[in-house]
Amino acid sequence: MRKPLTIAAGLGLSLSLIGVAYAAATYGMSLFGELKYPAGFTHFDYVNPDAPKGGTMRMAAIGTFDNLNPYIVKGVPAAGIGAIFDTLMASSSDEPASAYGLIAESVDLAPDRSSVLYTLRPQARFHDGTPIAPDDVVWTFQTLRDKGQPFYRSYYASVASVEKEGERGVRFRFKSNDNRELPQIVGEMPVLSRQYWSKHEFDKTTLEPPLGSGPYKIEKVDPGRSIVYRRVPDYWAANLPVNKGRHNVDVIRYDYYRDNTIALEAFKAGQYDVRLENSSKEWATGYDSPALRDGLIKKEEIPNELPSGMQGFGYNLRRPIFQDPRVRDALAYGFDFEWSNKNLFYGAYTRTRSYFDNSEMAATGVPTGEELKILEPFRGKIPDEVFTTEYNPPKYDGSGNIREGIRAALKLLKEAGWTFKGEKLVNDKTGEPFQFEILIDNPQFERILLPFVQNLARFGVAAQVRLVDTAQYQRRMDTFDFDMAVVSFPESLSPGNEQRDFWGSQAADEQGSRNLLGIKSPVIDQLIDELIKAPTRASLVAHCRALDRVLQYGYYLIPNFHLSKFRVAYWDKFRRPKISPKYDIGLDTWWVDQEAEHQVEQKKSSEGH
Repeated sequence: MRKPLTIAAGLGLSLSLIGVAYAAATYGMSLFGELKYPAGFTHFDYVNPDAPKGGTMRMAAIGTFDNLNPYIVKGVPAAGIGAIFDTLMASSSDEPASAYGLIAESVDLAPDRSSVLYTLRPQARFHDGTPIAPDDVVWTFQTLRDKGQPFYRSYYASVASVEKEGERGVRFRFKSNDNRELPQIVGEMPVLSRQYWSKHEFDKTTLEPPLGSGPYKIEKVDPGRSIVYRRVPDYWAANLPVNKGRHNVDVIRYDYYRDNTIALEAFKAGQYDVRLENSSKEWATGYDSPALRDGLIKKEEIPNELPSGMQGFGYNLRRPIFQDPRVRDALAYGFDFEWSNKNLFYGAYTRTRSYFDNSEMAATGVPTGEELKILEPFRGKIPDEVFTTEYNPPKYDGSGNIREGIRAALKLLKEAGWTFKGEKLVNDKTGEPFQFEILIDNPQFERILLPFVQNLARFGVAAQVRLVDTAQYQRRMDTFDFDMAVVSFPESLSPGNEQRDFWGSQAADEQGSRNLLGIKSPVIDQLIDELIKAPTRASLVAHCRALDRVLQYGYYLIPNFHLSKFRVAYWDKFRRPKISPKYDIGLDTWWVDQEAEHQVEQKKSSEGH
């Protein structure tokens, strides 16, 4: 929900007042019942409405790209491509689940919540000057659902129909009125030009810049190497409240690098301007340079209030060796987080234990109240531990001694039909050794995975890390052609329909879906359906905790770690607002200080940075 291109983690479901709040057309909607910003507001609090325009922001991307249509499975889309497309509504980055009119000037939810009417702004335009019309919205919805990424089919599954209403209206009708986030979900939809795509094949990759309507246009494409976006000088929505003080940089350029090591050296050499860092080692030691010591490079840690989501070493349950949960539980004893945090991460991280960590939706203790009531019908269908024991991943003392973990793992593996013979773990029935491949496209993960692999070898398990390029990695993940991989499932403050794409049985068979793990569980399917229909915020929280417990005790992945702040390094030519958004880093609110830029460039030239 935060960005037009980002696959949105869900919204919230606290709409107990929605029949009153949205029975008539309004300028925005919040799934928590109230909007922070009143009618007539001029800008978000976390922007500088007087920020100067101009300058260049150069960024880095890793790997390659071969597609400028980000809404299909085929190809690897270019970095930053979402900036050329506008959506019906725009999210606020300092509210958990609110959106305000962008292409749509108003939204009108039927009192019985069976449909929602979006009325388009008369001034809304594509970059070629043609008006954005209801027919474009209808066509976009139908095309994304039928030809777009599988995500859209699950996300829009409860929409019955979309139709033009009047000169500027588009009405979305719903299959039921209990999917409370759906009216806002459809507002996240980008709007594409029906006329443009009538002359182009939507489901084929393309390197021809598509027609957009957003704050930027593609200026130059060097396939697989770089892409340049230029701010649209007469952007139709530049002065709307949702855009005031944003999109301040004239030119945004992404240069592609083979890997992060090369990219970091390029940053220190001044080849690009801003770098978000996700490696604790590099953050601690990798930026030392004359430019940093001279103050030309700034390093900042910006706190955020985002739920951590879940990152982990994910099992592909489509592989026979991972179908027994005892096996999945056992292999988790091979990851010594405490040793890794001490020796590899400079103590920077917190161990992730919940799919909704860093939020009130994380399941802790044992289920009680409504959460217990939700889980009761599934007794006998889910592990008994769900009801009796708080889930926690294996924990060690940081010394590297995991003998107790090895004993626990081998006990589980023996119960699952694997026996330690010689130095190998073999299947009791087939005699086949336990071996698998861990697929990655980021070499930074090798140093994290290799100690894990070494520990697994002490179990008799032969795991091998396989590093591939970005394009091959994407193809293999889209087709589920992997044994284990580092996977990530981001969560918002209000999860909902996207959970179907993460864990739903139907998504497990759809190539390109986010159900990378291949989970097929009627219990999880039912929990997701009930979560989507949760009538209040408190009910949503209880349903998330119930789902969390069942996912935890499914042992579908080995949880990794998280950090509740953004780490960003940048050449000291940028300025940013005094207030940071709670739920985003807000790079689109930064601006270039031209005097500082001049000084930086002078020092770079004179001192050889």
